[in-house]
Amino acid sequence: MAYQYKNLFIDLDDTLWAFSLNARDTFEEMYQKYGYDRFFQSFQHFYALYQQRNVELWEEYGKGQVTKEELNRQRFLYPLEAVGVGDAMLAKSFSDDFFSVIPTKSKLMPHAREVLEYLSAKYNLYILSNGFQELQCHKMRSAGIDHYFKKVVLSDDIGVLKPWPEIFHFALSTTQSELQDSLMIGDSWENDVAGAREVGMHQVFYNVTGKTELPFQPTYQVSDLKELMQIL
Repeated sequence: MAYQYKNLFIDLDDTLWAFSLNARDTFEEMYQKYGYDRFFQSFQHFYALYQQRNVELWEEYGKGQVTKEELNRQRFLYPLEAVGVGDAMLAKSFSDDFFSVIPTKSKLMPHAREVLEYLSAKYNLYILSNGFQELQCHKMRSAGIDHYFKKVVLSDDIGVLKPWPEIFHFALSTTQSELQDSLMIGDSWENDVAGAREVGMHQVFYNVTGKTELPFQPTYQVSDLKELMQIL
């Protein structure tokens, strides 16, 4: 079946660029730099509070209930408020520093570079990401993978996030790609796989976490990016 594809739309965070690892590294650096051990029992205590509220805020952002600015303000302030330290200026300094450091991180998912080298010789590659404009391209340059892609398409471009159909239609339009010869590759079941299926695009589910209960059968499923070299 692989012969039919011409255009591959690939998610960035935790599909190619190791967001979870890079973010944790950056948070640990900032935690030490800002002396957050004054407020929290441990780094893990802080990070658990952050992650809990961060997930909720991204859901609210996806539904248009909070702005990008409010998302960023609240997720960095919440852990401090949770331990009785409502210091908005401290949270803002931490946040600004975090965003200046994280895009300089360069860890990639296993075999990402090797697979991109292989795919870029055969297909048009595009990034399709929910990330912010000011971060995503910087992250790709830091990791040395920006040159593999013909275009970077971001939810920031039109203010609509995956899995909404509008972002997929926009991606096809702005890259002049046809639905029938395009494929979405990503680690998020809801955003990448279900979102692509909703508009009739084939999908590859990069099942990093070993998810077993799948609501439907994706076009392809891999647990290692190297498997894409057998499929495509």
